[in-house]
Amino acid sequence: MRFQDLLAYQKSFALAMKLFQITKLFPKEEMYSLTDQIRRSSRSVPVTIAEAYRKREYPKHFHSKLTDSDAENSETQVWLEFALQCDYINKNLHDELINESNEVGKLINFMILNPQKFGVKKD
Repeated sequence: MRFQDLLAYQKSFALAMKLFQITKLFPKEEMYSLTDQIRRSSRSVPVTIAEAYRKREYPKHFHSKLTDSDAENSETQVWLEFALQCDYINKNLHDELINESNEVGKLINFMILNPQKFGVKKD
């Protein structure tokens, strides 16, 4: 299996791309702050999932990378809160994006709790 076949990777990549499109509508003065931050954190989620999968030979690295990915996913949620409070997105869109992010978090958590299903050998 390729890391691109992982559901957590697919859903997190799709969310990052969705956020990229949405942030194109943010004010220009946010280009180097909120826009940049939300893009960076959301893109880090699938990137670190891919890294974790490639490090599955090393259980501690697999776990560490996945917890990093989960942290980046949480950071993205914080930036979404800022976007909502700044009126860059409406409540319905915010809730939809948070729900997608929560789904990604559950998939990452499943990988953390079931490493053997992803080819990780016991320590």
